[in-house]
Amino acid sequence: MAKAISRYTLKRHKMVDEQLVPRGISDKRVLQVFSDIPRHLFVPETFRDRAYEDRPLPIGESQTISQPYMVALMTEKLDIKADSQILEIGTGSGYQTAILASLADKVYSIERHMSLVVTARQVLSDLRTHNVLIKVSDGTLGWDEYSPYDRILIAAGAPEIPKGLLRQLKIGGKMILPVGDSSLQRLLLLTRTDEINYKEEGICGCTFVPLIGKYGWDKSDIIP
Repeated sequence: MAKAISRYTLKRHKMVDEQLVPRGISDKRVLQVFSDIPRHLFVPETFRDRAYEDRPLPIGESQTISQPYMVALMTEKLDIKADSQILEIGTGSGYQTAILASLADKVYSIERHMSLVVTARQVLSDLRTHNVLIKVSDGTLGWDEYSPYDRILIAAGAPEIPKGLLRQLKIGGKMILPVGDSSLQRLLLLTRTDEINYKEEGICGCTFVPLIGKYGWDKSDIIP
């Protein structure tokens, strides 16, 4: 067991040193949590030896755990504070959730697949991550009960910016999400400047699984 822990720890540090730092990830808090959080626990056992590779991996339900760099980029761009209240759309494996929870005060996460929620909750519990609340729902509707949020992260590609989620963002708050068609998107960072206005920054091209829901893609529009 000690050898396995040592091996994964070395892989985790190598991931940070070779995949994140050279691409410009520089926030020390972000780099530290990526060094600390055991990514391999968030993937199916058959993929654990590949957990720290520079690529997304399947986690079931036609979903993926995102490439480490993309998780780090989205996290750093949000500029999360210790007292931040965060809404995450797309819990997936729970890895991004764990990253956010290590940096913020509270994370509210929505996932539409119950099987993924069950697994994510168990891993987060095993890691003693207790500042997370997850529910099964349509993520495009957000979670109005706990709004407004300081930060919103959408981990699935939307056909357009979900206006309802923007309304759940605090003035001065930031939202990051991929927007585009079902196969290729552009990562956008939005900052709410007042009641009706937002500043938009394009970051890079990306490819995420589609955001399914009332204000996202319809399942019938997506080619398996």
